[in-house]
Amino acid sequence: MNETIQSWAAQLQQLPDTLAAWLTTPAFFVQLGAIMGALVLALVLSGITRSTIPMLNAEPTDDAFTKFRWAVYRCRVLIFPLLLLFFLGIAVSFSDASLAQSWLARAARSLGFIFLLFTFASNFLTNSVVRMLTIWLGIPIATLHVFGWLDDVTTYLDSVSLTVGDIRLSVYALLRTLIFGAILFWLGRASNSAGQQVIRNQERLDVATREVLAKLFEIALYVIVFLLLLQVMGVNLTALAVFGGALGVGLGFGLQQIASNFISGIIILLDRSVQIGDYIELEDGRSGKLRELNMRHGIIETYDGKDVMVPNETFITSSYTNWTHKDPTQRYPLEFQVAYSTDLDLLFDNIRAICNEHPKVISGDDVPVEMRPDAEIAGFGDSGIDILVEFWINGIDDGENRVGADLLHSIWRSIQEHGMEIPFPQREVRILNDQARDNA
Repeated sequence: MNETIQSWAAQLQQLPDTLAAWLTTPAFFVQLGAIMGALVLALVLSGITRSTIPMLNAEPTDDAFTKFRWAVYRCRVLIFPLLLLFFLGIAVSFSDASLAQSWLARAARSLGFIFLLFTFASNFLTNSVVRMLTIWLGIPIATLHVFGWLDDVTTYLDSVSLTVGDIRLSVYALLRTLIFGAILFWLGRASNSAGQQVIRNQERLDVATREVLAKLFEIALYVIVFLLLLQVMGVNLTALAVFGGALGVGLGFGLQQIASNFISGIIILLDRSVQIGDYIELEDGRSGKLRELNMRHGIIETYDGKDVMVPNETFITSSYTNWTHKDPTQRYPLEFQVAYSTDLDLLFDNIRAICNEHPKVISGDDVPVEMRPDAEIAGFGDSGIDILVEFWINGIDDGENRVGADLLHSIWRSIQEHGMEIPFPQREVRILNDQARDNA
């Protein structure tokens, strides 16, 4: 490390004298002229190319080849960097042939290549993360490489290290781990999102199978990313296998509940007992629509805006009601009382008409008799006649399908319009010893 630093210091001390001697030589002016000529030619030819080719001088209009025309039109920004790189290559060849040296021309060509990379990244990389990594990481590394400084820099960074026992940590290893770790995890997330989207778009597979494949793909992808990161860090995977066996035994006892939920999630996805979109009611009365089903838990979204996290083990070890798993149609009852003086025939006709008119109630002549709306006497109460109304709807009677509340409101209006009554509790009190008291 000290020898490298001393060599760099000596070169820096000699740099002013070297530049002064170089700037006064004819070879410098010849190469500078060749570079300027390459720059002028690139500017002129790029301007001529843009103005003469129709697909480059104006934005394309909508037609059958719109995408292709837009791709060509966007490439116009690369014309000048490419021509500049081409003519700088000619300048290098000319300098080697006429002067037997081309240090300045080669440096200009290297800068031209870096300029091409920057132009491409700025105009064609739409993802902000990729563009940032290319500009702030890829271009500096490319700059060090084209000038031949990359090996010296990496050697110096690797020499700055700290040794603890058998473990050696260097600045180069840390930077390499951080950089490639960030890239690997970003690629993992991007690949995971894209891969799961592709799997979930396979309509020939049912929803449960798609969810199983998506989760297995996610697990496999992150395992691969983790193993690649270990390789970048220089960890011996053979030794890791022994350590992983011992760690697995410990995790088996310490993380038993997590493992149980994980296995339960796999079983649920395979046996299809629960699917996304099912309306589920738990033993404790909480209910809602299953919005997500992860490898550890499911998320039930209630109609009042709450998210209920349910461990997957709950769907295996306890009972629950799945309202919409096989058939989303449901039957719902409405119960109320009317006075004993009510014309029941008129009341029942009105109730059936109200139910048939509701747009979300299943009704019509093509509907089976047992699914048509109906009203009947449920019993005789102390204060009135108990009425039972039954109807079927396609969904759950809550949220956007608040059918029961609509029907009760309409039935109430009909009762009021026809002079019927809904009784309130009444009690009749009779005094049996009135005559004995009068005789006294």
